[in-house]
Amino acid sequence: MTTPSPDARYLAAWKPTARRGLRQAVVAGGVAGALVIAQAWLLASILAGGLVDKRPLDSLLGLFVGLAAVIVGRAVAGRAAERAAFEAAMTVVRAVRRALLDKLDRVGPVGLAARATGDVVAALSDASRGLEPFFARYLPAVAQAALLPVGILVVVAPLDWISATILLVTAPLIPVFMVLIGRGAEARNHRQWQHLQRMSGQFLDAVQGLLPIKLLGAGPRMVAAVGEAAELYRRDTMRVLRLAFLSAFALEFFATVAIALVAVLIGFRLMWGQMDYFSGLFILLLAPEFYLPLRAMGVAYHARMEALGAAQRLAEFEALPDLAVTADPLTAPAGLRTGEPPPTVSFRDVVLVHADGRQALAGTSFAVAAGETVALVGPSGAGKSSVLALAMGFVRPTAGTVLVDGAPVDERTVAALRRRIAYVPQRPTLFAGTVAQNIALGVETPDRDRLAWAAAQAAIADRIAALPQGYDTRIGDGGLRLSGGETQRIGLARAFYRDAALVLLDEPTAHLDGDNEALVQQAIGRLRVGRTVLVVAHRLATVAQADRVVVLDKGRVREERPAP
Repeated sequence: MTTPSPDARYLAAWKPTARRGLRQAVVAGGVAGALVIAQAWLLASILAGGLVDKRPLDSLLGLFVGLAAVIVGRAVAGRAAERAAFEAAMTVVRAVRRALLDKLDRVGPVGLAARATGDVVAALSDASRGLEPFFARYLPAVAQAALLPVGILVVVAPLDWISATILLVTAPLIPVFMVLIGRGAEARNHRQWQHLQRMSGQFLDAVQGLLPIKLLGAGPRMVAAVGEAAELYRRDTMRVLRLAFLSAFALEFFATVAIALVAVLIGFRLMWGQMDYFSGLFILLLAPEFYLPLRAMGVAYHARMEALGAAQRLAEFEALPDLAVTADPLTAPAGLRTGEPPPTVSFRDVVLVHADGRQALAGTSFAVAAGETVALVGPSGAGKSSVLALAMGFVRPTAGTVLVDGAPVDERTVAALRRRIAYVPQRPTLFAGTVAQNIALGVETPDRDRLAWAAAQAAIADRIAALPQGYDTRIGDGGLRLSGGETQRIGLARAFYRDAALVLLDEPTAHLDGDNEALVQQAIGRLRVGRTVLVVAHRLATVAQADRVVVLDKGRVREERPAP
């Protein structure tokens, strides 16, 4: 027995989510199929009665009314089936995106560090939407291909066993060729998705790094790289389309030959008087309808191939290890916790080994007293950033314990802990929005007085006042660009606005000039008052503001001493 591939298992796992909508689509499709048979019977009755039996027109009026009603009913049922299938598909797409966001939350920033931003964006947007045709077209087409041909065979067999035999023998040819051609398309669909991911990542990287690309004169090389990725994607898309056209031609050819064979045999038997006109016309009208759902399934089979390619990318994210500590929703407090006393932080024999085998920490132990500022120093790769990631719950320790106020950082405590933390990285991210929204992240209606106080404490108030709309000026993506020093002070303003008891700083002056560094250092001096601060330090000015220095080397604490 063949074991399903991970992408096939991923698709199968989402079928229950779409079950209700698909069931409605199948029922509506079944009604439409029954009306197809009724339509052929009414049309054959009208033509046989008018052309062969020479019945007066008024005696056929009821059949005409019935035919009109069946045509309208068939259109309504078909529309209902399409709508139900689409709603089922979009239910899956929304659920997949929610599940992927939850997965990214469980993986955490450390687990996603090796992933290109474009890869994540493409998975959330393109790959999740790539599942829609599978649920909206392919699965309903499979159900219709299983129901309508059987119903037509049941109706045709008592009338003409020869036509029923032709239909029965030729029907399997369509799915057989569909599968044979589809096997070649599957690998190309996977390759197409890989090139799409690569192109998305390169384009996003190019946009994000546009300034250094222009300054270094690397624009032509980046354009060439993105163009090469786009050309590879175009070629794979054309290969897939060629296979799609080839399979469509093969399916149409076999269906047309089968219908022609039925028509020829019916024509001869009508000429020899071995079949009445009504039966022959009725069967002939049903023959194209018999193959229509099979052909539709063949066309929709490429939607399955596309969905498998998208599922492969999503399954790769699903397979990532859950590194971050996620909050238990039953213990997560509501709202932002501010104005609390500073906590203590303790690392007790903490070991951290990454999924690739790299050891970041090897039995690290140290403590930070309430209200104390501790600077973490050491060479690159010593484990300084890993300490901050563990303190925020972005990664779980392989061994040992991280405690804040004596409580371990776990599912029960991490939500409350993160409401007590302010984090300022080396390069704060400015999001698309106003200055006020960027300072008061996550707050729907920022407090203007608190904004002004936070900006003043971070030495950015004067710059904000000089902006065209002040705190309502749009910055970040699509907005006004700020300098590195201004961006860093916006990050510090976030920490002041948050008024958190525990502040984590990842060398906030690493990329600043002398003037901006001095402003940031002054702001840090104000920020550390009454708070517990853990700062990754590379510059002497940052170390000088600390109460104590912890020296890390190869994941171990080599020395602890008072700050100079």
